Amino acid sequence: MQKEQTSNALVWYRNDLRTQDQNSLYNACSKHEKVVAIYYLDPRHFEYDDYGFKRTEVFRAKFLLESLEDLKNRLSDLNISLFVIQDRPENHMPEFSNNHKITDVYYQHEWTTYEREVEASLKQAIDLNWHPSYDQFLFHPEDVPYDSKNIPEVFTQFRKRLEKETCVRSELTASKRSQSNRIGNTPSVPSLPDLGFDLPDIPERTAFPFEGGESAGLNRIEEYMFQSRKLAYYKKTRNGLVGIDYSSKFSAWLANGSLSPRTIYWSVKRFEKAFKKNQSTYWMIFELIWRDYFKYISLKHGDSIFYLGGIKNRAYNWSSEERLVRKWINGETESDFVNANMIELKQTGWMSNRGRQNVASYLSRDLEVDWRIGAAYFESMLLDYDVHSNYGNWMYVSGVGNDPRDRKFNVQLQAQRYDADHRFRKRWLQTDLFS
Repeated sequence: MQKEQTSNALVWYRNDLRTQDQNSLYNACSKHEKVVAIYYLDPRHFEYDDYGFKRTEVFRAKFLLESLEDLKNRLSDLNISLFVIQDRPENHMPEFSNNHKITDVYYQHEWTTYEREVEASLKQAIDLNWHPSYDQFLFHPEDVPYDSKNIPEVFTQFRKRLEKETCVRSELTASKRSQSNRIGNTPSVPSLPDLGFDLPDIPERTAFPFEGGESAGLNRIEEYMFQSRKLAYYKKTRNGLVGIDYSSKFSAWLANGSLSPRTIYWSVKRFEKAFKKNQSTYWMIFELIWRDYFKYISLKHGDSIFYLGGIKNRAYNWSSEERLVRKWINGETESDFVNANMIELKQTGWMSNRGRQNVASYLSRDLEVDWRIGAAYFESMLLDYDVHSNYGNWMYVSGVGNDPRDRKFNVQLQAQRYDADHRFRKRWLQTDLFS
């Protein structure tokens, strides 16, 4: 591919904090000699929302800063400089692009309201060549047998057709720049105190002791799949509650784009070729398809995923009573299973998938509290928060989403089934035993 000799490219990082299989980086390096990268720590991400929660709390902030530090190092290995800027993009990028003679901007396409507004304001302020690309899917939108308006409302229908008719694209590898591409004196990655946070005191018993960043994510793939070979048992253990290996924990790196879903997919395929193909290897891909599905539902329904009635536009008599919300958040409800999960989240920023389904159902179905309050709290606290999966799952369990059976969790029976020996509940409710 012929490079544009007189043009300079900017890779605007968003939720795609990686160098491997990164479409914007690949295209910029393929088409331009000069490439620079930037990430904005937008102050709006750390403000309080309408429910009184900070949009990004300390756990995800910590994971994000670790991811940015790793990205800076990995880009440096490609002789590409990363600028990490504490400012709104529309405030900073115009002058930056002028100073560095930027002609083209490459970035991951987003479609939720805030991201669209930022992008629109930038395009009004700067006359550049803008190159968005869909880069957060397992199955690329150009390859699926639906346009966004015709995405099925039932996951199984979506999954079966994609498995039959659609292929996963190959991974991309960006080319290394020459030494002259480097820019000196780039700002260092801010610290948690720079963002207004104290360093968190995370209990050693956390189920997520991992660091952020592409390097840590790739190491987790290697350890989980090829060293311990725990992938071979994933379907049996994925509903676990205690320890680091009951699930892959890939969601955190997927959420901020430190890993691409294609990298995980092709790693599973390597595992199947080297060791075995079974229900567990399929189930890992199955979960990636679920992740895709919520993104396609978000593409189809737009801002409806944030409405009280959800995508079904159903009316329930939900409460927003502060007392009930606080009891749920603080782990002071009548369900010890819900309480243990909520305390784990509050102390670590992590909760199992089984726990998330139960506490969400309990808030919306048992306490009959506005599900969006719970979704906003998860947005604040979860270190693996992803807007589409978060709101898609909350709608699903609250009766306003894509569950065709409109199920309600019986948290008492769930506790008996998944925590029969009370090991998980003792871990978080009787902290003196594990101090």
